[in-house]
Amino acid sequence: MLSGRILAAARDEFATHGWAGTTLRAIARSADVDPALIYHYFGSKEGLLDAATTPPQRWLDGVAATWNTAPDELGSALLRLMLSAWADDEIGPVLRAVLLTAAHEESTREKLRRIVEGSLMGVSRLGADDRDRAVRSGLISSQMMGLALMRYVWRVEPIASMTDDELVGAVAPNLQRYVEGELTAEPTSQHVD
Repeated sequence: MLSGRILAAARDEFATHGWAGTTLRAIARSADVDPALIYHYFGSKEGLLDAATTPPQRWLDGVAATWNTAPDELGSALLRLMLSAWADDEIGPVLRAVLLTAAHEESTREKLRRIVEGSLMGVSRLGADDRDRAVRSGLISSQMMGLALMRYVWRVEPIASMTDDELVGAVAPNLQRYVEGELTAEPTSQHVD
């Protein structure tokens, strides 16, 4: 499908060159299509950027469903969802494009913020009140986004080559602490003799 080829090329171009450095001609050349087809399918460069950085609804639905997992299994379930999303041929490239493009393009950064606050954190039922829910789900999201950057974007070893089970064993307990554990430590007094 031509629109799919255009989207794939656009994700790579926007992630690599940013908004200002990406041209529709370069995207068309990479997708091996006439530039007029970009306007036909997406209307404008802005429309193409929006389409290229919009996660599939099935992923957003999967995130919402996973937040309904039993609390004692939630850390592991969220992490496995993230790992499977990045391995997915449709979802992974969109997530990569969003993270990389958001670093230097304000409208995508705002979209990423809305996705994280609304779809990743907003559906959480954790915590004793709204602030506690936001803190807990925010810490979980920050850990998973950091892991995604290390593993899938920067490909830092040994994180990049660890198996999913190794990562779940190492990281899920930290996420689980954000689900159920105490988040504030009692201040320690410093005694000076």
